[in-house]
Amino acid sequence: SVAQIIEYYGARWKIESGFKELKQDIGSQKSQCRNAQAVTNHLNFCMMATTLTWMYADRLKTNPERRHKVKGRTGFAFSDVRRIIAEAALDPDFERVCPKYSSSPVNSVVAVLLRMVA
Repeated sequence: SVAQIIEYYGARWKIESGFKELKQDIGSQKSQCRNAQAVTNHLNFCMMATTLTWMYADRLKTNPERRHKVKGRTGFAFSDVRRIIAEAALDPDFERVCPKYSSSPVNSVVAVLLRMVA
């Protein structure tokens, strides 16, 4: 039916948008990896970054303001969420959420994330 085709097209558009975010916004397309394992690790890290970004967006109390407003769209863009995360990382209170390590980086948040994708 026509309604089903429109629904499938909408689902496909979300998938295509996700791949665009992964390749262009996160940077998986610009990989400088030279072997298969490094490419796999890089792609896994990019997918994890994308997932964490959307998880962060899902927990926001209000929708971020769109930097580039589009007539007829009420949602926000992936880049809007990335901008909010970047601004939060520059905030002095960010160290409460993601503390700097003092001696060994073994248990740091970054080390845990890197072990997850390695």
